[in-house]
Amino acid sequence: MAKLTALQIRNLKEPGRYSDGGGLSLLLSTSLKGYWVLRATVKGRRRDIGLGTSNLMSLKEAREISLDMRRDIQRGIDPIAERQKDEIKIPTFAEAAKKVHVEQKAGWKNGKHQEQWITTLEKYAFPILGKRLVDDIEGPLVRECLLPIWLKRPETARRVKQRIGMVLDWAYANGMRPTEAPMRSLNRALPRQPKQDKHFAAMPYQDVPAFLKHLHKRSSVPRLALEFLILCASRSGEVRGAKLSEIDREAKLWTIPAERMKVGKEHAVPLTDAALDVLDRARPYYAECSDLIFPGQNVLKPLSDMTLLKILRYAELPFTVHGFRSSFRDWAAEQSRFPGEVAEAALAHTVANKVEAAYRRTNYLDKRRELMRDWAAFCTKD
Repeated sequence: MAKLTALQIRNLKEPGRYSDGGGLSLLLSTSLKGYWVLRATVKGRRRDIGLGTSNLMSLKEAREISLDMRRDIQRGIDPIAERQKDEIKIPTFAEAAKKVHVEQKAGWKNGKHQEQWITTLEKYAFPILGKRLVDDIEGPLVRECLLPIWLKRPETARRVKQRIGMVLDWAYANGMRPTEAPMRSLNRALPRQPKQDKHFAAMPYQDVPAFLKHLHKRSSVPRLALEFLILCASRSGEVRGAKLSEIDREAKLWTIPAERMKVGKEHAVPLTDAALDVLDRARPYYAECSDLIFPGQNVLKPLSDMTLLKILRYAELPFTVHGFRSSFRDWAAEQSRFPGEVAEAALAHTVANKVEAAYRRTNYLDKRRELMRDWAAFCTKD
C-alpha cells in the first residue's frame, strides 16, 4: 500500500530511506537530492534497482516504472541485465572477429597461424556473416557459410567452423548475444565428411640419403634450410627462424628459445658435424641485420614455409616438409638402438602421460647426441 505523497516528498528534509510500499523507496541524501530505488528479488538474489532521481521523476512515474519492473521479474526477466544489454553496443561479425584476432594473436606462437586465422574468416565467413550483428547469427547462417566448402575443402571448413564458433562464444561471454555458438546442432546439419589420414605425408626414411644428394646439386638458402631441418629433425618454423645467436659451436648445440617452440619450452638440439657443415655453407647468406641464418628474399624476414615445400614439388615428390620428422621417427624405431623416449625428446614432443611427465627430469641430451650422430651418418652415407 502506498505510503508517500507528493506533499510529503516536497517537505522531506532528513536524509534516509523512505518506503512507498511494494519495494519502492526514496533514498534521500540531502534535502535537494533523492533517488528512486526498487528493492526486489531477482532470480533468488535481493537487488536494489535504481530508477532515477526524484527531481526528474515524479512519485507517480516511479510507481508506474516499479510496477512494470515487478511484472517483468515475475515473468523471469532480469531488468538489470536488460538495462546492461541496452548499454552494450552489438558489433557485426566482422568487427567482433577482428577484435578476437587482436586479443588472441599475442598468445599464438605460429606467425602463419596468426595471419591465416583472420584471412580464412575474411574469405569464407565475411561474405555471409560479416555485416550481420553477432546476436543475429544462428545455425542456418553458419551452415550456409560452411556448406560450399564442407566436402570440397574439409580441413579448411573445419577451421572456419571452429573460428566462427570462437567469435560467437567471445560475443556471448561479453554479453553481446544470448547464447553460445550453435555448434552442436550444426554438426548434425552438415553432411559427414570422409575420413582422412591425418598424418603428414612422409618420405620413407630409406629414400632420405638420396634426397640429400639431390639437395647438394645446387646451393641456395631454401635447400640449405631443408637439409638442416632433416639433419636436426626439427619443425619448419624452428629452422626458418633460426638465428646465429642461438648456435653454440663449441658445445655443438642449437638452443631454440621457448617463444619459438610449439610447446612453449626451450629446446636444445645437438648439432652433428653434418649439421655444422650446413651452417658453414649457409654463412655467405647470413643476414647480420636480422641475425637469421636462413633469411628470405627480404633479409629481415625468414623464409616462408611454402618456399621449402616448393623444393619437394619441383622434384615431383608427394611429401611434406613436416613429414621428415616422421621419416626420422620411423628410422629411430626400426634402425636405431635407442628407446622411444629418446627419439620423442629429440622431436621435442611432450610426454602424454601426466604422471610420467611430472617425474621426468632429464632431456636425454647425451643420448640424443649419439642418436643424432647415427641419424646424420645414415643420411649422409654413400
